[in-house]
Amino acid sequence: MQAEDMEVPIINILNDNGDRQRPKGKDVFKDLQKESESSMESPNLEFEYGDTDALTAELSELYSYTEEPEFALNRDYFEEDFRSHARGRRWIELKVEEQKTYVMRLLDALEVTDRDKRLKVARAILYLAQGVFDECDTEVDVLHWSRHNVFLLYDMGIFTALLELLSMEIDNNQACSSAVRKPAISLADSTELRVLLSIMYLMVETVRVQTEDDRPEWRAAREAFKNELGSPLYNGEPFALLLFTMVTKFCSMNAPHFPMKKVLLLLWKTILFTLGGFEELQGMKVRGRERLNLAPLPEDSIKVVRAMRAASPPASAMELIEQQQQQKRGRRSRRPLVKQDSLDTYNERDPFKNDDARDEEEDAEDTDSGIEGEVDPLDRDVIIQPPPPPPPLRPPTEKVNLPKGLPWAPKVREKDIEHFLETSRNKFIGFTLGNDTDTLVGLPRPIHESVKTLKQHKYVSIAEVQIQKEDELQQCPMTLGEEEVEETPTEMLYLGMLPNLSQYVIALLKLLLAAAPTSKAKTDSINILADVLPEEMPITVLQSMKLGIDVNRHKEIIVKAISALLLLLLKHFKLNHIYQFEIVSQHLVFANCIPLILKFFNQNIMSYISAKNSICVLDFPNCVVHEMPELTAESLEAGDSNQFCWRNLFSCINLLRILNKLTKWKHSRTMMLVVFKSAPILKRALKVKQAMMQLYVLKLLKIQTKYLGRQWRKSNMKTMSAIYQKVRHRLNDDWAYGNDIDARPWDFQAEECALRESIEKFNSRRYDKNKNWEFAPVDNCLQSVLGQRVELPEDFHYSYEMWLEREVFSQPIQWEGLLQNP
Repeated sequence: MQAEDMEVPIINILNDNGDRQRPKGKDVFKDLQKESESSMESPNLEFEYGDTDALTAELSELYSYTEEPEFALNRDYFEEDFRSHARGRRWIELKVEEQKTYVMRLLDALEVTDRDKRLKVARAILYLAQGVFDECDTEVDVLHWSRHNVFLLYDMGIFTALLELLSMEIDNNQACSSAVRKPAISLADSTELRVLLSIMYLMVETVRVQTEDDRPEWRAAREAFKNELGSPLYNGEPFALLLFTMVTKFCSMNAPHFPMKKVLLLLWKTILFTLGGFEELQGMKVRGRERLNLAPLPEDSIKVVRAMRAASPPASAMELIEQQQQQKRGRRSRRPLVKQDSLDTYNERDPFKNDDARDEEEDAEDTDSGIEGEVDPLDRDVIIQPPPPPPPLRPPTEKVNLPKGLPWAPKVREKDIEHFLETSRNKFIGFTLGNDTDTLVGLPRPIHESVKTLKQHKYVSIAEVQIQKEDELQQCPMTLGEEEVEETPTEMLYLGMLPNLSQYVIALLKLLLAAAPTSKAKTDSINILADVLPEEMPITVLQSMKLGIDVNRHKEIIVKAISALLLLLLKHFKLNHIYQFEIVSQHLVFANCIPLILKFFNQNIMSYISAKNSICVLDFPNCVVHEMPELTAESLEAGDSNQFCWRNLFSCINLLRILNKLTKWKHSRTMMLVVFKSAPILKRALKVKQAMMQLYVLKLLKIQTKYLGRQWRKSNMKTMSAIYQKVRHRLNDDWAYGNDIDARPWDFQAEECALRESIEKFNSRRYDKNKNWEFAPVDNCLQSVLGQRVELPEDFHYSYEMWLEREVFSQPIQWEGLLQNP
């Protein structure tokens, strides 16, 4: 499949000359000033990366602020029906058996043919799943009863009934056609779908989250629900496939009324629940290496990243301009001679500081340290002794004891050792021994030591073992026979996604493009605001501000869900089989995922991460428990008091991790980063003082450093120093020098075609059930072949003589041709 044959999102991040477009004149200075201020003020972000945010935040993001009046509607429909059943008692006062009886009654009422009555019953069920908030006094009570009710609803079989209703709504052609004809789609067009998806999301998310006080029957229910969602129980395919179908149907403009935010959130949480999060992935990786008799992992990457500290960002352009102006005015202060060990101590403390002799940071006002208000030790006074260690960022009780030295153990691949020995043998002996890494005859002693060191740090990945095994299966299909494939949830999901994989990937990227803050509104772009726009557009300024915040929040949540979903799929497929990961990666690359992510980061990333697109008093469950204060324009402008927006920082890290996965060990894709001029875009992202985000930015800069030229490396020594300190080392990788550039031609098409050939062989061998196998046994006995019974159609004997005349008697047979040599 060629890249140009596929439908791809159109992305323009460069102008005709390939340069990033910038404003002219005075605007440049203003932009630089803003950038400088944001970088100088950026504090360390106390952000802990995980599978998801806190439960209350994840539940509140399900609802847009426009849906707020529907909370009361759900309560009213529930109480109207419940009053006749309970006779004055409240839901929380009923015994469990009485609650089950009432849920069974609601389940029966879901099967009525009247659409409006079904919707009322679904709203009553949604109120139960939301935690009967009218009978609760605090948010903790709401979450407690929500959890109790969700497990009760699952136990009574509500999820299966909801799934049937959802399938009916998806196939409702009348609703789809009326939505296509409408000029403007609003919340009212997706009411039934929103209610059903909300209940299902609450059930999946609540059951997924484990708590210490869970009852034994709840733990059993969780495992049962997890297996149910991951198994092909719904029309012969996992539940996630139904949601993927909704995504593609929406993106093909056949169902513009689908509430995409809810669909994507439910899809992400379903994948997270059935396949497992990052902690589970790490455990599966450890067990997988044990099964293959591979050496254990040198460290737990999750713990290492959590223990890292953020580094201070490089000086911005504005700061450099100010420094040049100060030099011209003659205000440059003279720095006394400093002992080398003092400089080393200082540089070791802060990798972004003082690595380039050209950077002038003498003035006390130019303190660019990691801690606000701290005076630069080199500016304090004449240094004769090493400066004291910096004060800790956290209280001593929370301090993490970091090991001295580099955070990661270095790794070496088998291929690297072979390349090193091939070069050494050519140099000292004059011939090579192929893949032999044991014979060291004729090589000098230092080479022996080098090989010994390389072998000590040799790392064999699960992917390398899988590729080697696949090559053996392709070469010896008769000897090795059929491969036994374990029916894991990841395997079943891949099998279901495989026929329409490219459609799913393109649909997700289209939605990501539409939700990106850097995207311009176009007439032909997808309308992702169907489930946030009200029927009546706002009249007052306050309503307009509220809707504007709601729309921005809506887009941020979509980006969060898609980025987390894609990362989970890539990581699980890579662990399950490397070629499953490679086909998803290739579809992403062909659909322009790399420039799309770079376009996403081509903005003021600090303002995106500190965006305050949320109204705390309207978040669930706060809005249903407490009295609603009067909203004013000032309170909306102020936003919340959080230092950063968790979901936006989470999305940025996910997108950087996806970009890393797409480009790792892929020379042609790394060159795409260079061609798209990603270095300045990524370097600006280092302004965010969060260790994990900086790590993935530095990884992306490291792989392209050798192609950026000596001048770039010379003027970005602070970044180079940070890469050395934070990113894992490959012992014989000359990333900082670029000696092998001439030996590495860039042929994107050849590399991708070779990879695609390997993927197609893998898919054909493993999943093609109707393959015309060339190694199938052939029956050469004439009597046996003629004696086989052949199934003929019933009407064959009527036309048999005509067929004989046409196909046999009237065809001239060249008998002499049999006697001639071919």
